[in-house]
Amino acid sequence: MIAIIDYDAGNMMSVFKAMKHLGEEPVITADATELESADKVILPGVGAFGDCMKKLEDRSLIPVIRKIIKDDRPFLGICLGLQLLFEGSEEAPGVAGIGALGGNIKRIPVGQYRKIPHMGWNSLSFPNRGRLFEGIDEGVYVYFVHSYYLEAKDRASVVATCDYNVTIDAAVEQGNVFATQFHPEKSGEAGLEILRNFIRL
Repeated sequence: MIAIIDYDAGNMMSVFKAMKHLGEEPVITADATELESADKVILPGVGAFGDCMKKLEDRSLIPVIRKIIKDDRPFLGICLGLQLLFEGSEEAPGVAGIGALGGNIKRIPVGQYRKIPHMGWNSLSFPNRGRLFEGIDEGVYVYFVHSYYLEAKDRASVVATCDYNVTIDAAVEQGNVFATQFHPEKSGEAGLEILRNFIRL
């Protein structure tokens, strides 16, 4: 069973529909027992870092997420779901993230021609070939919507990057933890193949 963590994230239903399209029977839940019994877990995310950490805290989901990760089950964070897995964000100074991975979230700097938020399709480079990207060509275009970006401490965990005024760590893999800054559920056939790779883990 694939469980999608329910904390009112904006892309929760789009992730659910993508998994259904791929033949899965996902559940959307905030129930600790159900989440801890799942084979794989997805943390979606659209919104503000501080607000979403509070929602997770209010539902007592932070220790559940840490336990799932510690139990070595495949775990996927998407967009803000990636950011929440790290230590903190410039978007919410003083608010601690889940801290499952080392690194911080920074505001994308303004560039001469590139507006913030980074919204739309961008190509990926693969500094390290990760399991999520098996069968995916270098330079593939995926869909982003974000104003803050990851700067990971463990550079070996960064499996995809893109350029948007700065080099953005677009995906990471560390043990059983996988996370993408982009939205695979909104990235066409390439995004569906990335989700298939997660299902196959």
